[in-house]
Amino acid sequence: MNALLLDRIHFAFTVTYHYLFPQLTMGLALLMVVMKLIALRTSDGRWNQAARFWARIFAINFLLGVVTGIPMEFQFGTNWSEFSRLTGGVIGQPLAMEGIFAFFLESTFLGLFLFGEKRLTRLQHLGAAAMVWVGSWISGFFIIVTDAWMQHPLAYHVLENGTYEVASFWKFMLNPWAWIQYAHNMCGAVVTASFVVAATGAFYLLEKRHEEFGRLFLRLGVIAGLISCVIQIFPTGDLHGRYVARYQPAAIAGMEGLFQTRKGAPIVLIGQPDERTQQIDNPLAVNDVLSFLIYGTTHAEVKGLDAFPPDQWPSALPLLYYSYHIMAGLGTWFLLLMAVAAVLLWRGKLYSTRWILWPILLSFPLPYIANTAGWMTTEIGRQPWLVYGLIRTSQGYSAHVSAGNALFTLLGFLGLYSVLSILWIVIVYRFILTGPATSADALPGPGTPTLTTA
Repeated sequence: MNALLLDRIHFAFTVTYHYLFPQLTMGLALLMVVMKLIALRTSDGRWNQAARFWARIFAINFLLGVVTGIPMEFQFGTNWSEFSRLTGGVIGQPLAMEGIFAFFLESTFLGLFLFGEKRLTRLQHLGAAAMVWVGSWISGFFIIVTDAWMQHPLAYHVLENGTYEVASFWKFMLNPWAWIQYAHNMCGAVVTASFVVAATGAFYLLEKRHEEFGRLFLRLGVIAGLISCVIQIFPTGDLHGRYVARYQPAAIAGMEGLFQTRKGAPIVLIGQPDERTQQIDNPLAVNDVLSFLIYGTTHAEVKGLDAFPPDQWPSALPLLYYSYHIMAGLGTWFLLLMAVAAVLLWRGKLYSTRWILWPILLSFPLPYIANTAGWMTTEIGRQPWLVYGLIRTSQGYSAHVSAGNALFTLLGFLGLYSVLSILWIVIVYRFILTGPATSADALPGPGTPTLTTA
């Protein structure tokens, strides 16, 4: 393998592993605010205990997110130095601002939330939770706006030495691609957190432990999960797909396995793309649907891969196709599962219906897979461009770093992250088995209402 391929694999691995943690913390940050709001409104101390319990898991994920995020950003200098040299005048500022919000705003108020509850009023403690949420979501936005410039570059000009610089900071920040992608990404984070919370509640009810909190977690997870799953598909997913079709038509063709330009293009539910014969093997397709989803009419023409030079086709075409279909298929499953659970919740049968509790419990890893597949679809679809239409991927890597060095560091990261994974699983599993705060941990203070049994 050459150095370029190893650098791509290295960054793909580190960013995929890293994003296991922020997607949960960004979603949990919102749900913890909801828990604190319910506690303030109802004076039900169980919700304070629930928020305190999830804050511990939030803190562990936040810590590992920081630990795995810092090496990832260093790779811009070690593995992708030419990309950094060319685009540092554009991406440097948002990445720096992401670090400021993550390390200063989010971490400071997380400390207040975790350790200052008995010294703060109820409103102040709610404010600390809200600032953790704001910090995590602003931090996420600066990452998204950086990636959006790579997907849809605007508000830049080229200097005499060939490097890129921001021409208008506000146009850069208001990139429409960034806001659509941001909304879609944050909904995905809430889906992950909702499924984790609901699965923990289902686990408690199935195991008949901490059942009171199991019902709280399950109810909150199902309601938040249903809302976020709907928004994930429409409008955010629909708008994002239309924007990709408009500005990256080759990516849409690759995602759908559409090799030939067609009017009334079908959407393929199941099939295997064959680049050699340029067709889908064993397809299960629904006619006209793709044209309708993109252009609002079943007779619209959708460009296939034959409309583009082969050197501008997305690289790793089968992987792009399967990533997209895994993401879309799991999104459909999430909506169906949460809709059924919501109906049972409304009818008062959810907590005792084991045939729905088991799928909720077993589905908790699936949002991680769906979010990973979604990001793979986004990044593979942009290929062969590092910055779409401006810089090809082959122009951005560190040409003076050998393949042997890249492989050595990749193996080192694989080993180190394996150890981190084991520690993370053990710590989180012990937290879940222990359950929400015991009575000894829940002594009332200035910011903690007395526990009620209502």
